[in-house]
Amino acid sequence: MLGAGLFPLVVAGCGAGGAEPASITGDQELLQEHGFADADAHEIIDRLEALPVAERPQDLIASVTATSLQLQDDAGREAELPLPEDQFYLSVAPFVETTHECAFHSLTTCRGELRSRELTVSVVDSSSGEVLEEGTRTTHDNGFVGFWLPRGITAELTCALEDVTGTASISTQAEDDLTCLTSLQLT
Repeated sequence: MLGAGLFPLVVAGCGAGGAEPASITGDQELLQEHGFADADAHEIIDRLEALPVAERPQDLIASVTATSLQLQDDAGREAELPLPEDQFYLSVAPFVETTHECAFHSLTTCRGELRSRELTVSVVDSSSGEVLEEGTRTTHDNGFVGFWLPRGITAELTCALEDVTGTASISTQAEDDLTCLTSLQLT
């Protein structure tokens, strides 16, 4: 078990391939009991994000930082799994009227306004102009849509819903870059 100083569980506001099992730190039983024994951070994030809100574990906090997935249960057990070295996870909750402040996404507690809504999205690399994401995406039951992006970039993210649109600058360069974007208002 990691000491509190070594495991800063980050819950701010709400709250393919990659990690080898040996790089997981913390309580392996926590992972086993939640059905994540053979999963890496990428797989766990995708599975939790896709769950309907009513089915998300009530006894687990799962937070995404720029470099890792951090898990803690009601018993105080903790585990940390590194994100893939070449990928950054950003979860976005576009909104029209209401939002909340958040820096690091909590897969189990964050909620956005636009639940299960179809959006038109694009992510364009600011340096190269390369389109990284483009098309239609549906927000999950929690009101968020997740993006696995390359590390080390700045980009422009645009989301549109019917006749309202919003754009935000995003970054995947630093360890303190947001993994939870809740300030993208559609107007």
